[in-house]
Amino acid sequence: MKASVFCATSIDGFLARTDDSIDWLNPYEGDPHGYEEFIATIDAVVLGRRTFEVVLGFPGWHYTKPVFVLSHTLKELHIPEAAQCELLSGDPRDIVATLERRGYHHLYVDGGIVIQQFLRAGLIDRMTITRVPMLLGAGIPLFGALPRELQLHHVATRTYPSGLVQSEYEIKR
Repeated sequence: MKASVFCATSIDGFLARTDDSIDWLNPYEGDPHGYEEFIATIDAVVLGRRTFEVVLGFPGWHYTKPVFVLSHTLKELHIPEAAQCELLSGDPRDIVATLERRGYHHLYVDGGIVIQQFLRAGLIDRMTITRVPMLLGAGIPLFGALPRELQLHHVATRTYPSGLVQSEYEIKR
């Protein structure tokens, strides 16, 4: 099983504002930056509950792959029409094992807390982080405390005319 992160952060490392808003990304909406190519490589999406709630606020449903929403508090999901979603809870290792048994091979992991949990569990293989030329000053951080240092291998860095800077890393094992 492979698990990857593909996300955008402010220069100061935040995925979203403190109220979960990502409106600061709107000026870059539609800029080609590899997302479509990345999505073509995965076969399932793992989202945190708060990220799922943000995505529900977008017009239409954007995922064509199965989406697994992680939550310890929700008992059921209100799923948009045409969406293939399932609620899961538990330890990230157990979730990955369950999805692997179901035949999934490459997960897209999204949501600040979920990314941090998967990093702590040693389950992330690759990260593509797009830095947006914006300082938020506060918000939901991409990274949190880790039980040990993680060594990364730089794969590539790309720059875009809009000012986006995207770096791709593999997690060294």
